[in-house]
Amino acid sequence: MKKLHGTRRAFGSALGAAAFLGLASLAVAQDFPARGKPIRIVVGFTAGGGTDAQARIVAQKLGEVLGTSVIVDNKPGASTMLAANEVSRALPDGYTLLYAPSSTMAQNPHTFAQVPYDPFKDFTAISMGGRGPLVLSLSTSVPVNNVKELVAYVKAHPGKVSYASFGAGTSSHIYGEAFVKKTGIDAVHIPYKGGSDAAKDLIGGRVQYMFDSASSAIITSATGKVKILAVAANARIAALPDVPTFAEQGYAGLDLPSWLGFYGPARMPAPVVEKLNTALAKVLAMPHVREFYRSGGYEAGGTTPEEFAGITRSTYDSWGAMVQQVGLAKQ
Repeated sequence: MKKLHGTRRAFGSALGAAAFLGLASLAVAQDFPARGKPIRIVVGFTAGGGTDAQARIVAQKLGEVLGTSVIVDNKPGASTMLAANEVSRALPDGYTLLYAPSSTMAQNPHTFAQVPYDPFKDFTAISMGGRGPLVLSLSTSVPVNNVKELVAYVKAHPGKVSYASFGAGTSSHIYGEAFVKKTGIDAVHIPYKGGSDAAKDLIGGRVQYMFDSASSAIITSATGKVKILAVAANARIAALPDVPTFAEQGYAGLDLPSWLGFYGPARMPAPVVEKLNTALAKVLAMPHVREFYRSGGYEAGGTTPEEFAGITRSTYDSWGAMVQQVGLAKQ
């Protein structure tokens, strides 16, 4: 009987602790965000780029929805790993968020020998921000008009055609190697320290092609020095309705997921995550925000935290399989 009473007391204590934690979490959510305390969105790119621009329009509207200031903090370097590492070490109180491309969580762990974070243990998935594929951009100095003609051209000039990437181990490099493997061409990889440097040399004709973000490719193609040959997705995108996919041109399999999304540090209180998720859903559904994303080749759209966590995991698995298939050694 004493043992039964002890069990009941322990059970009651556990229930009491659970109730206390539940009330504490509710209080945290009700007080979040605190008056005068800004929310910081960390971005692993320099100011002025496509990802930074998306983060800034979301930050402005998110601040209006939540009634507080939301600032963007640029922490470029190490293929977005500096920014991700900083957020992973922040307090999980909802005031430090990460806006990151799929490469941060799904590709870097497969392509870099030293990644200072675990994509699943060190972060809380909050919401998808937008989906946007990479595209194949070509210097107009190359006399071809579609992927089949490009493959034929490179095969006729083995070892003399070069392709740029954002850097060794990045998504543009993985796509480049997958394209080489799938088509059997002999092209030279030229890694750069970022997409902007690679795009400059593509415009200048110093490299012949590259896998670039749709937003960057739209800008470079406006110079008249670059044309977009294909979209690496399972469907055409609204910003480039006349550009066919790889599959439409006979090269299926180059359509891995590419997106951007919001994360916080691990162990964030569920009510805070829910409040942020609800606010982001409102922002990403705003017509002018959706149009801003679309003009850069992306489709804005939120998800539940659970959905986004699942997307992160499945994308991680897909890119891992691609890296293994290509045989890309970790950098």
